[in-house]
Amino acid sequence: MKKALLLIAISFVIFSCQKKEEKPATETKKEVKETDSIVGKEFEMYTMSEMAALMEQMYAQNLTIKEKISKGKSIGEFPEYYLKIHSASFTDESDNDLFFKTNAKLFIEAQQKLYSDSKNEKENYNAGVDACITCHEKKCGGPIPRIKKLYLK
Repeated sequence: MKKALLLIAISFVIFSCQKKEEKPATETKKEVKETDSIVGKEFEMYTMSEMAALMEQMYAQNLTIKEKISKGKSIGEFPEYYLKIHSASFTDESDNDLFFKTNAKLFIEAQQKLYSDSKNEKENYNAGVDACITCHEKKCGGPIPRIKKLYLK
């Protein structure tokens, strides 16, 4: 029995120490050619446009407001930085058209109503979320599922 175990252990050591098969030279050259295309190119870091950053900031603010309303706390005063929606630069400036300007105005009005009418906070808050979705349905639709999570039920 000891001999059989010793034979198995020795076989295991011998087979595990064998040299692995190397790739043919053509595969190695192919890999080098694929990486050659990225050599010398400068890595470009994505930076958000002012509008994208503003919308991220407004999203975070609305998450805070949602929590405050659900806990019955005061939401404070209207954040003046929301007004930058009229002047922030876009990733694609052609998006800053009449449709956007009209909807930005409606969004600001909905937000100002939220902060001025504490009796109907939930309805006013959801109207502000509606204003976001209305615009995003015609423009950048990607964030709509995320925006829908802002609704107060």
